[in-house]
Amino acid sequence: MISNNQPKTGGLLISEPFMIDPNFKRSVVLLTEHGEEGTVGYVLNQKSNLLLKDVLNECPDAVFPVYYGGPVASDTLHYIHKRNDLIHSGIEIKKDIFWGGNFETIKILINSNQLADDEIRFFMGYSGWGHDQLKNEIRENSWITGDKFNSDIVFVANEEDLWKEVIISLGPKYAHIVNFPENPMWN
Repeated sequence: MISNNQPKTGGLLISEPFMIDPNFKRSVVLLTEHGEEGTVGYVLNQKSNLLLKDVLNECPDAVFPVYYGGPVASDTLHYIHKRNDLIHSGIEIKKDIFWGGNFETIKILINSNQLADDEIRFFMGYSGWGHDQLKNEIRENSWITGDKFNSDIVFVANEEDLWKEVIISLGPKYAHIVNFPENPMWN
């Protein structure tokens, strides 16, 4: 599998179908930062068994799902959102997708039921690569990159099919790989 695109902030990394690393098996990663220093992103399609109320005492009724963002700093909470009109903070990484923001405001909005789970996504940990590390993984065909996608896919609850949907959206060059088995030995 060959990727002609380079990763960029606001883009996606899509794992190749046979990736064996359990952290990234059939994963879709939203990149929130990419530059000379390295790359940061969050796995969009690996929901944990945790709810926000399990990790945030200040929001005892918050039943927002918490996702596995990646293997780095797995004891830290991160978030992306699309409600800059309410939160008034965060870094815009793509049209209608914001990274971070004023956490006190977010807690108030959650506790007053002004945010829905299709407007914000929480992650434990994050994914990170050194500049040359990601470049090498792409050269080794571990990742496909994409930046032409509807920002709503970041917040959909259908994480089980997200990898397939994103692959198909890349066009006919890639669409056939959604039928590959997870393990090539099963073929």
